[in-house]
Amino acid sequence: MLRFMPVGDSMTIGSAGEHTWRYRLWQHLCAEYGGPFTLVGPRETLHDPQTDAPTSYAYADPDFPRGHLAGWGEGWHHMVPLVGEAVRTLRADVLLVSLGLIDLGFYTNPEQTADNVRAFVAAARAANRRVRLVLLPVIPNIRAEADPDFAAQVARFNDLLAKTAVDLDTPESPVLLAALPPSYDIHTDTYDGTHPNASGEHRIAEAFAEALYRGWELGGPYEAA
Repeated sequence: MLRFMPVGDSMTIGSAGEHTWRYRLWQHLCAEYGGPFTLVGPRETLHDPQTDAPTSYAYADPDFPRGHLAGWGEGWHHMVPLVGEAVRTLRADVLLVSLGLIDLGFYTNPEQTADNVRAFVAAARAANRRVRLVLLPVIPNIRAEADPDFAAQVARFNDLLAKTAVDLDTPESPVLLAALPPSYDIHTDTYDGTHPNASGEHRIAEAFAEALYRGWELGGPYEAA
């Protein structure tokens, strides 16, 4: 069985009442991937806006494997010390990673964030030397639209992420860089300029699905339900 682990921040954990892009990708793989697979992770909950804590199980559709390694306000900075144990314990084969916005916004500059990408990959490989990774660039949000300096930081990190993915890619443990979601519009694909609504969930799922299909022939072209 192929075990996918979604890793991310608030856009990946999602909020109470949402489907999440994890669900959308699971739907896609159910239709397009011919072998057994599941989603794994040490966490299962959504973020609850009422308690400002990851305590909600109120998925729009809870009938899917809800495991993930994602947290509201968490970035590469937070996941480096967690990923090794998660990969080892849950025997993850493929990591689907969407991180960086929080790092750049609060913790590290682009170069430091890229260093944390390398540390994350090293920790994952120490747990599974054949682990595969798909890395999603940071999607510029409403802050990037309003703040040219922050937009430049996002662009700089995304450039470094692309170079880092090439540097870290190996035959035994391949690293794919996903494309930014096609035609993603923060005014129509999010509910607040950052977090995806239903159409945004589909676009993020599509970015991962297309990378899996084009890079490794896993699944097929993405079609939103």
